[in-house]
Amino acid sequence: MNTPLVKTARIILAGGGTGGHLYPAIAIADRLSELLQDRAKVEIILVGTKRGLEYRIKDSLQYPLHLINVRGIARRLSLQNLLVPFNIVGSLLKARALLKQFSPHLVIGTGGYVSWPVLRAASSRGIPTALQEQNSFPGITTRQLAPRADRIYLGFGKAQEYFKTSGKVLVTGNPVRPSISGGNRLSALREFQLDPNKKTILVLGGSQGAHTINQAVLHGLQHGLLPEGCQLLWQTGKRDYTEVTAQAGEKASGHSLFPFENRMELVYAAADLAIARAGAITLAELEACAVPALLVPYPFAAGDHQRKNAEESVRLGFATMINESDSALPEILGAAASEITSGTATQRRNTMLAATQKKRPAVDVIAEDLIELLNAA
Repeated sequence: MNTPLVKTARIILAGGGTGGHLYPAIAIADRLSELLQDRAKVEIILVGTKRGLEYRIKDSLQYPLHLINVRGIARRLSLQNLLVPFNIVGSLLKARALLKQFSPHLVIGTGGYVSWPVLRAASSRGIPTALQEQNSFPGITTRQLAPRADRIYLGFGKAQEYFKTSGKVLVTGNPVRPSISGGNRLSALREFQLDPNKKTILVLGGSQGAHTINQAVLHGLQHGLLPEGCQLLWQTGKRDYTEVTAQAGEKASGHSLFPFENRMELVYAAADLAIARAGAITLAELEACAVPALLVPYPFAAGDHQRKNAEESVRLGFATMINESDSALPEILGAAASEITSGTATQRRNTMLAATQKKRPAVDVIAEDLIELLNAA
């Protein structure tokens, strides 16, 4: 990597709505800060929306958060769609004002509707821009911005077929925060009041939860599919937490149920196996922490990208996939316990550890290439 030539590096990362867009932005921001800290004065801001996860956890973010009100077109007939043109113009004006105020040297988009006005305004002013696309089927915002981007970083090689750009395209894998794999198992189990002598099944549905997964796990818990030597670490999501805890009742004793947890390094450190959706960043974090999984792809994801993500994890030997429509879904808790007791989960973990050791972290590749782009600018 070349030594940065810049004295000051002002960088904007635009992306949010879900953790799948927000956490890659934070990972990239953290790594850029580390690499540049002794060579340049670094100023980084995040841009998101008030409706996104970024706003709900704004107090724990290490970077200033600027908000832009932008919405996409609703897929169903809605009066809201009539306001979209006005919303687009307003978001562009807000983005241009932010660029004028902050004068960034580099603007990076990690997905979500808020990326569009910020990177569109930046490219029209000649500011270098980069995109980080997490999924095998790129989001509409990324596809629209791609022709103007100087760099595109892909989580999955299959996504290349959807882009036409004169910029540089790199298949890097998805960036995760290095700290995500730094949790201590015993400390994590104490934090969640779990038994260190039992195997832990992590149930992970994202910040909002996954109702179908929650109901399947609840069915298994109520019907005795979880053996005595296993325990649950269960992120229900905020929407389902009250219902799940009420229905679980006494069956929840000895397990840890919570609506959402931002300290994911502790969550992964405690887990022997995960039951999860197949979002790209979830899969990247599971791989980085060597946590094997039973994956239930969200069937309504754009371009069916979660199923494609899951199929790649299965091909690599990291996971098993169960479709949401499968008759086996209500038995998923028993299947998870069986993978642990049979030794399959241990085999998958060893496969993941070997794969992780052979490749450089995506966040390093991305950050170093961004610094080259920064220097060239």
